[in-house]
Amino acid sequence: MSRVGVLVLGPAGVGKSTFCNSIISHMQSIGRRAHIVNLDPAADATQYEFTIDIRDLISLQDVQEEMNLGPNGALIYCFEFLMNNLDWLDEQIGDFNDEYLIFDCPGQIELYTHIPILPTIVKHLTSQLNFSLCATYLLEAPFVIDRSKFFSGALSAMSAMILLELPHINILSKVDLVETQVAKRELKQFLNPDPMLLASDINEKTNPRFAKLNRAIANLVDDFGMVQFLPLNCNTKDDESNSVANILSYIDDVTQWSEAQEPKDPKEDFDPEELEE
Repeated sequence: MSRVGVLVLGPAGVGKSTFCNSIISHMQSIGRRAHIVNLDPAADATQYEFTIDIRDLISLQDVQEEMNLGPNGALIYCFEFLMNNLDWLDEQIGDFNDEYLIFDCPGQIELYTHIPILPTIVKHLTSQLNFSLCATYLLEAPFVIDRSKFFSGALSAMSAMILLELPHINILSKVDLVETQVAKRELKQFLNPDPMLLASDINEKTNPRFAKLNRAIANLVDDFGMVQFLPLNCNTKDDESNSVANILSYIDDVTQWSEAQEPKDPKEDFDPEELEE
């Protein structure tokens, strides 16, 4: 049976760990099991403990102290060490067959844009460990509603889509923080964006010398045609549960989770005559 995993990606500070905890909480509430696999050697557990933690193999702090490296150099060293010790990851993952594994990844995008570390790990999980994977890419709403920054975020999301070669879901996090700043109609422009329309708005507010560049970037995003976002709203527990449930339904679809489940026996007390009533 194919295993199911979800990669949680995005820049630092967008709420990846909070999203991981929200998925765990929601899945527990509906009777499903999931585990967090921490791939950030600098992260600490928050609401839920890590089932698998890269820091048991190597930590960022130890590398910085022993190798005299900065944060980014130490992070790359940690992942290169992991690449040379993938048997450790295989052993830790073990026999998780019918439970979700949520891979909480670092926020440094150079791990898949500049050096092929995450793509190599993805390939190992899919080909060697038979995982059905989905990538989720988070961008925070307060950042994205600035139209010029939207294109920056869209390009980073596109980069992850192309380089990881996985089913991909973009998520707009912290929507609750902008609900009082922008109208719902305007917010929807960023969930299902029209890049050319957004580029026109940018050109009205920026130096004319950048107009051609803005149009070129908008054309690239528009031609790609796959940059859409699902909202993640944590304003109240109900809002959080509803948005997480919606996102999880998309993840289940692309990973084909339901198709991999064993069929359940019908209830013994089922009475066919009830259908005739």
